[in-house]
Amino acid sequence: MAILVIGGMIGAGKTSVAELLGGSLGSEVFYENVDDNEILPLFYTASEEEQRVKRYPFLLQLEFLNSRFKSIKEALHNKNNVLDRSIYEDWYFAKVNMNLGRISETEFSIYQKLLDNMMEELQELPKKSPDLMVYLKGSFETIIYRIGLRGRDFEQDQGLLDYYRALWEGYDDWVTKHYDASDVLIINIDEIDVVNNPEDAYTVVTMVNDKLAEMEISNK
Repeated sequence: MAILVIGGMIGAGKTSVAELLGGSLGSEVFYENVDDNEILPLFYTASEEEQRVKRYPFLLQLEFLNSRFKSIKEALHNKNNVLDRSIYEDWYFAKVNMNLGRISETEFSIYQKLLDNMMEELQELPKKSPDLMVYLKGSFETIIYRIGLRGRDFEQDQGLLDYYRALWEGYDDWVTKHYDASDVLIINIDEIDVVNNPEDAYTVVTMVNDKLAEMEISNK
C-alpha cells in the first residue's frame, strides 16, 4: 500500500505510467486537469500581447495549483493512490514561467505564499506526503517526439520549442536537488516505452514493486 506521484516533462508519458501502476496496484488514479481546463489551450495559443494582458500563465498556474491541491488532499486520505503529476512539481513550472517573463515577480510571490499555505495544511493530514515519485526522464528529442505523437493541436506550434527546452533543461536538477517529499525512482524513457512494449510495461511495474519493497525493508 503506497502513494505514488508520477513526475516528468510535458509529453513524457505520465498518464500512461499512472494508469499502468494504478492497475497493477489496484489503486485510484488522480489525473492532471487537462481535458476540461479552458485556460490551457489559451496559454499555448495566445499571442505574447494577449499573454501580457490576459495573464494566462499566472491564471493557468493558479488553476493547476487548485486542482492538484484537491487531488493530493484526497489521495493522502488513502494509503494506495497514484497521482499523474502532483502539487510538488507545480512550483517548478511557476518558477520557469517567471524566469521567462511570463509570470511577474509579484504574481510569483502571491503564488508562492498560496502554495506555502497549502503545504502547511497537508501537514495536518494523517499521511503528510507520498511514498515515491516515479520520475520519467528522457532526452529533449524523445520529449518533443512524444509531444508530437499524442497530437494535442495546441501543443504543436514550433514556437513552443524554446519553452519546452527551458522546462526540460532544469527538470532533472529540480528533481535531484530540490524535491524532498519522497523517495525517487528514475525511469529512462529513451529506453522504455510502456505504451507500445508490453515487456517495458512489465519492467516498470517490477522496478516500482522492487523499490517499494526496498523502502519497506529500509524503514523497518
